[in-house]
Amino acid sequence: MTFKVAQRRTSAARKATVRTAAALAAGLTLVIGAAAPGQAAGATPAGGAAPAKPGCDGAERPGAVSAAPAWAAAHQPAPVSALTGTAAQNLAYGMPGQLPIGLWSDSGVTLRTPVTKGTVRLDVTSKGFSTDSLTVQRYEPSARRWVDLDSKPSSGSFPTQGVLTFPVSAPDASPKHPVGIALRLQDLDRPGTLTVAASLDDGRGHTYRAPVRTAEATRPKVTVTGWDKGATLRRGGTGRTVTVTVKNTTDRAYPALSGAYFAYGAGGSHALTPKDLTLSQYRTDRGWMRVPLVAGGCDPGMSATLLPTSGKRLLAPGETAVYRLKVAVARTAPRDVTRADAGFTVGNGDTSFLSQELPFTIPGGGPGH
Repeated sequence: MTFKVAQRRTSAARKATVRTAAALAAGLTLVIGAAAPGQAAGATPAGGAAPAKPGCDGAERPGAVSAAPAWAAAHQPAPVSALTGTAAQNLAYGMPGQLPIGLWSDSGVTLRTPVTKGTVRLDVTSKGFSTDSLTVQRYEPSARRWVDLDSKPSSGSFPTQGVLTFPVSAPDASPKHPVGIALRLQDLDRPGTLTVAASLDDGRGHTYRAPVRTAEATRPKVTVTGWDKGATLRRGGTGRTVTVTVKNTTDRAYPALSGAYFAYGAGGSHALTPKDLTLSQYRTDRGWMRVPLVAGGCDPGMSATLLPTSGKRLLAPGETAVYRLKVAVARTAPRDVTRADAGFTVGNGDTSFLSQELPFTIPGGGPGH
């Protein structure tokens, strides 16, 4: 599950929106994976469409996409283990009622019985999203870092059940001196319901079970106005505007709200490059501002990190962020490119919680206005 989670952290959004997968992957890898050490954008050959090179898409190379999650896992502050359950429960498990996508949610196991060489098992069941998109970690005080739980290989392309385990040793645990083990979890895909049944094998023939817990995986509500699937942009024209509204309908603040735009278009012998498109973003304090598009490292796709709305990135519960964008095609754009696959993603830091296509056609009969 570790590899699949790492894949999904940088590619869940693009897999949901990309029709030309190999081409758009590079653009999203550039934006979503920008925080990952060691990921650099290469140059796009001028004037021609370079096919995606085998192995360029980071989602296909385990070593290329795991840097950001691994770095984040090793640089988190030590948590305070919150005890849960009652004195009569030898084992208790707790998690919040909401699991906002793109945020870590605190969780935990509480032991009230001595365990020397035991194993905690979490049986997870999901509805609405795959358990392969769920990542669960525990904090190791001795190493001062978060580590992924061991998991059984998933079966099927969209599993909804999974098993995660980790060893425990708490020889002094008792009802008067409970021991808490800090966990955290995150859904990296879509909204839905998560159910967790925790159990403990104490290594001496005893199995204890905790009450089952259920939570809702949620995400901010995103609406798009001003764009449709039949959108047309003429070469040299004034462009077209689209408004993306993000309202935080969850019970948690998003401290690193981020938006990104990506595009790809290819014809018989040419592909769109950053000089062929103009992306502008409207800021209430500064008006329309040009947002630079950056070429992908492995194919002609391009992408841009959007400017923070209202000059801040934190989106508190109930607050709304509005991205107003304008896309235009240059008069000199290649004549053989008549369609572009494009879209945007919205996320928190290096994790996208939603993406949507904004494709457009480019009439080939003249520059137009």
